[in-house]
Amino acid sequence: MTRGRLRVYLGSAPGVGKTYAMLCEGRRGLERGRDVVVGFVETHGRARTAVLLDGVEVIPRKSMLYRGSTFTELDVDAVIARAPKVALIDELAHTNVPGSKNVKRWQDIDEILDAGIDVISTVNIQHLESVNDVVQEITGVPQRETVPDEVVRRADQVELVDMSPEALRRRMAHGNVYAPEKVDAALSNYFRVGNLTALRELALLWVAGKVDDQLDRYRADHGIAATWEARERVVVALTGGPEGDTLVRRAARVAARSKGADLLAVHVTSSDGLAGGDPATLARQRTLVEDLGGTYHQVVGDDIPGALLEFARGVNATQLVLGASRRGRFAQILSRGVGVETTARSGSIDVHMITHAEAKKGRRRPSRSRAALTRKRRLTGWAMAVAGMPLLTAVLSVFRDELSLPSEILFFLVMTVGVALAGGMWPAITAAVGGSLLLNWYFTPPIGEFTISDPENLFALVVFVVVAVAVSTIVDIAARRTREAARAHADAEVLSTLAGHVLRGEAAVPSLLSRLRETFGLSSVTLLEHVGKPGPEDQTQPESWRIVATSGGAPCTSPSSGDTDVTIDDTLVLAVRGRLLDASDRRVLEAFAAETAIALRQQRLEEEAELAKPLAEADRMRTALLAAVSHDLRTPLASAKAAVESLANTEVDWSDEDRAELLETADESLAKLDRLVANLLDMSRLQAGVLGLALQPVALEDVVPRAVDDLGPFCDRIDGDIPVDLPEVVADPALLERVLVNLMSNAVRYSPPNQQVVVAASWHGENVEVRVIDRGPGIPPEAHDRVFMPFQRLGDRDNHSGVGLGLALSRGLAEAMGGTLVPDETPGGGLTMTLTLPLATPARSRPVEESA
Repeated sequence: MTRGRLRVYLGSAPGVGKTYAMLCEGRRGLERGRDVVVGFVETHGRARTAVLLDGVEVIPRKSMLYRGSTFTELDVDAVIARAPKVALIDELAHTNVPGSKNVKRWQDIDEILDAGIDVISTVNIQHLESVNDVVQEITGVPQRETVPDEVVRRADQVELVDMSPEALRRRMAHGNVYAPEKVDAALSNYFRVGNLTALRELALLWVAGKVDDQLDRYRADHGIAATWEARERVVVALTGGPEGDTLVRRAARVAARSKGADLLAVHVTSSDGLAGGDPATLARQRTLVEDLGGTYHQVVGDDIPGALLEFARGVNATQLVLGASRRGRFAQILSRGVGVETTARSGSIDVHMITHAEAKKGRRRPSRSRAALTRKRRLTGWAMAVAGMPLLTAVLSVFRDELSLPSEILFFLVMTVGVALAGGMWPAITAAVGGSLLLNWYFTPPIGEFTISDPENLFALVVFVVVAVAVSTIVDIAARRTREAARAHADAEVLSTLAGHVLRGEAAVPSLLSRLRETFGLSSVTLLEHVGKPGPEDQTQPESWRIVATSGGAPCTSPSSGDTDVTIDDTLVLAVRGRLLDASDRRVLEAFAAETAIALRQQRLEEEAELAKPLAEADRMRTALLAAVSHDLRTPLASAKAAVESLANTEVDWSDEDRAELLETADESLAKLDRLVANLLDMSRLQAGVLGLALQPVALEDVVPRAVDDLGPFCDRIDGDIPVDLPEVVADPALLERVLVNLMSNAVRYSPPNQQVVVAASWHGENVEVRVIDRGPGIPPEAHDRVFMPFQRLGDRDNHSGVGLGLALSRGLAEAMGGTLVPDETPGGGLTMTLTLPLATPARSRPVEESA
């Protein structure tokens, strides 16, 4: 069964109209023929809200007895048994009466959604868990009923119901929110202007995306690499050394000097992945950066200055903080160093060189792991060194007379190389030293003594020792590098799989956790979010954690319940269960954890961005409306006002002809003003989805003549061709007349004075097409869609031609009636607007040419 869709009306404060908006949407659904019922609606005694319940089926509530009182709650089973298409359920954050099927109403709604029923619900911003404490601090009123943010974010649609503080206070003063006896107390406490403004800002911030993300996308899309100092961004370079703490704190102070500046830390690793800073130190510094409000990043590059600057320019950084060189003076003479080279190539980015306690002390090489080779190989090497050399001596002693000393040295050298290959450096060095002593005693004259009579033999033995030590060292280094490379290759394959996983669009949090569990063979992987600490009176209670997502078996309920955990940020922790992971595995685990956090944040930001789109569109429409009202509505109003004032002037003796002309001017201006206002109101109703429709069978031969008559003096420029046997269509007669008037007046306006506008109709299948044909200049095909945008007149600068809503409104009304409106070119020049409407009743099909 397909899960139902959840739509949430999020209010910036109580009384802004969430329930009213929900009921309006429900009534619109009923008008469109959807099966809509009221599962639970609380009107709070508001008359205008209660009226909307008339004619809507209401599921009876379930009565429950608690502590001697009777309460009513949502009847989940009754709603599921009724199986409507849409259920209206108020107060998403409501806590049910003890003994109910579920503790919270959002859990009830979850069951209804699982049954395949769409749900429309409401919630206020102060009931979201993430801002609950902030709201209490601002208003002084604790909110005991909360809903997890993730429940609202998972909704298929969230619509912000907003109202200015002044308007909401006026609503309250008029008695539209609370009873009169409660208004004064509410206005002087919770509903103060400051409180409402803060709540409104919280709501807008919750649903709005970050402006920085939009700017980054724009710069990336347009390939802009130059720094735009729209906002200070301070980048601090970390090497993994102990001086990093000093640099981070200094960079944080630099960022704090500019309000709203960003702090970013970056570490550059070599491309081979075999060398880098101390992981533990970097992990600690990363935590410090994040504690100071910054972000940590890691990039790959052999050219460290180039990689740093490339990253800084990529994030639009304005300042770069580097530590003074730790190299000694001699090393600085040989090369300029990262700091000097970065400064020389920084361009418009300011570079700060910070001194620290580690400056000029030289680099500290990381200690080498003693586990370069396996234990079995090391034991084999020692066995070959201890037992192999004496055995080789015994064998060569048999052939002492046939072999020369150089040949014997070569045999010992081969044995030493074998020991190095098997056991590494120290067994090989032991074999080299032991072999030189055995060569000296058994094969170098004088035999049986640790003395060498021939200087050449001494030289040969010294060369043997040097070569043996050199070979063993090289073999040991190669073995270490091979093991490190193999480990890096394995990590790279895992990370490559992760990257491909993200590139294929599979970056959903549960999918990433599933991949992590499969990669390391874990029993369960859980992403936890910290939701608060116990209060002073509940110190015995543990910290509270919420499971954001999990994969595998029984999830971890807290970081301590897992075998390994990785802290992502202040609120998110990744906990795994199944086995302990070593330090090298933790690096990959951290990469998965970071990507999971990014996926979670991206998912939430996408949801917030979707919620912000209606706000942006409404703002665009509001701006365009103000621009249109500034002149287009004033012009007819000014004309009518001037005519009326002239008629009211008793000092002028108007003739009957002048008086009639003034009255005609006032009438025309007011009629134009009436049309403009009607168009604006209808367009706003269309966009809000509250336009009332009265669909019924309509005969075009009745509507078209009325529309022609509405054109007034231009009616004689219309030629009609409506077949008498044309079937009826489904439409709203008044709205259909409006559409035809708009189309015909637009055609007359742009047609030459000597050309007639033709209105023709024909029957095609289950639809009727009405075509309004003019011989004007027409519209280029690439502008056919743009002509239907509100407040667009495609280059027309005639301030008396309206606000550019005619065609936009006509298409909106046509679609609201179940039809379409499309433009086409008139053969020979001009524009043909084709209005398609459905037949009132299915009719017998007939050839198209017969209906035409």
